[in-house]
Amino acid sequence: MEFNGAEVLIKSLEDLGVDCIFGYTGAAILPVYHALSKSKIKVVINSNEQSSAFSAAGYSRSSDKVGVAIVTSGPAITNTLTSVADAFGDSIPLLVFAGQVPEHKIGTDSFQHISVESVFKDAAKKVIKLSNGDDVEAIVKDAYFFAKSGKPGPVVIDFPSNKQLKIHQYRNLDIMQFKENYHDEKHLSDNQCKNFFDLLENSKKPLLYIGGGLNSVRASNIFREFQNYFQIPVVHTLMAKGVDDERNELNLGMLGMFGTPYANMIIQENDFFFAIGTRWDDRVAEKVGFAIDAKIAYIDINPVKMHQIKSERSPEFSFIGDAATALKDLIEYSKKYDIKMDIDNWRMRAIQLKKLYPLNYNRTSDRLQSAQVIDVLSKKITTEKITTGVGNHQMLAAQYLQMHTPKSFMTSGAFGTMGFSIPTSIGVYFANKNSSIVAIDGDGGLRMNLGELHTIATLDIPIKIIMLNNHSDGMVQNLQDVAYNGVRTGTVRNQDVNFADIAKSFGFTYAKRITDNIEKELDVFLEQRMGFLEIITDSEEILYPKVPAGKSYKDMILGPYIQKKE
Repeated sequence: MEFNGAEVLIKSLEDLGVDCIFGYTGAAILPVYHALSKSKIKVVINSNEQSSAFSAAGYSRSSDKVGVAIVTSGPAITNTLTSVADAFGDSIPLLVFAGQVPEHKIGTDSFQHISVESVFKDAAKKVIKLSNGDDVEAIVKDAYFFAKSGKPGPVVIDFPSNKQLKIHQYRNLDIMQFKENYHDEKHLSDNQCKNFFDLLENSKKPLLYIGGGLNSVRASNIFREFQNYFQIPVVHTLMAKGVDDERNELNLGMLGMFGTPYANMIIQENDFFFAIGTRWDDRVAEKVGFAIDAKIAYIDINPVKMHQIKSERSPEFSFIGDAATALKDLIEYSKKYDIKMDIDNWRMRAIQLKKLYPLNYNRTSDRLQSAQVIDVLSKKITTEKITTGVGNHQMLAAQYLQMHTPKSFMTSGAFGTMGFSIPTSIGVYFANKNSSIVAIDGDGGLRMNLGELHTIATLDIPIKIIMLNNHSDGMVQNLQDVAYNGVRTGTVRNQDVNFADIAKSFGFTYAKRITDNIEKELDVFLEQRMGFLEIITDSEEILYPKVPAGKSYKDMILGPYIQKKE
């Protein structure tokens, strides 16, 4: 069958099971949008291209599918860069199709032309420039599975407008042949399993450190089987919230600069540190200093990171491969040889630490604390899927919210991108239409993609938004106060803006601003199908605990409110 290139692209996406795309139109991508008009694929038009790619990545983050963004040329490409870099940092599969000037105008200073390869070369897993003789169908279907394979990441495809219009053959290629190209399942040998258990069985204080490489339903189930079998205390990265049920008494929460007190304490006492599917974020690894006397085992699929960690940390055991598959191998070996752990005292120590140093905040202030809001929210959510922006509210959500299912907590980790929460929540909804979606953001981050309130309202998307308005960039302000003796430049907003009124003007029927009565109003808010709740919080609130830059976990500052309980 013969179709133009744009039609072949859309038919290929249909073959791959893509049911929704996110994007923004423009002259250089019009043939593709015209082809979409004849497709059953849902088209979501965001307020800008950055939001489109955030939404597409949110679709990926919260499902086992690959989100797709389709944008035009020039400024659309540069707008999309931030979201692509964000997905790359967090190992999120994503497909971005970028319109481009005709091939004969590339490099001629043509209107709205920029080199896609130059823009994305260090921010994407792969950049593909389609040229006249390329097989569009094969490239698109291969790119989908390549984005998911190994260390996942975004693939950007540069699609010149003449290529979109040129007639191509469509052969209805079987997608399984492309999927199988990336099926390279590596297993631990019996000898490797023995080496691992020689280390584990000799430890008295083992600690599991889990990362986003386990954040899928399959991987989470396998990890929980491993953890239930051995009953080893667990700490996790920001990207791994929900992999283990955080209501588990042996789950000590997030490790790192703003980790929970007990996570940051228990790492100082362990003698066997088992890192699984994590990239060793500098906000975690640099705090260790590894003056602690712990042997290290490390499993991850990324060979580049493995070689880096081997040179820096010298793990006694390492394996490059899928973390879930390796854990399954370890489970089967342990059952075969009836391996058990006698670490009751260590388990009790982990449980004790959680009870001795509970999270806390200023409970006597006459101004609402962001921590208080998140703490109250944590007691009310059940199966909701959460997105956050970046800043103090993000870290408070990571500390207080107890997620118990994988792919239920979506946040920007490696790149720390403000403006992330609201557009990401749109993608999360379209991948999980039967779920309740709650987006949490601060006033700084929400302003950056304020137009997505319009997207949500006009498309009648059932998303509930909590905006914590402290009239400042709180996290940066906290840093300024320490580094520059309280001189705050560029972080304070003296002019008050009623964001609830703005949301109402966009079409939110429930849009409120409050300064108190959190318990009652959150109950009302969570009952809404779609809503916007602006909560005015204390601009002087400081995030605790924290490990100062350049310091180790032993230098953690608990602050004035987290105190040891008798």
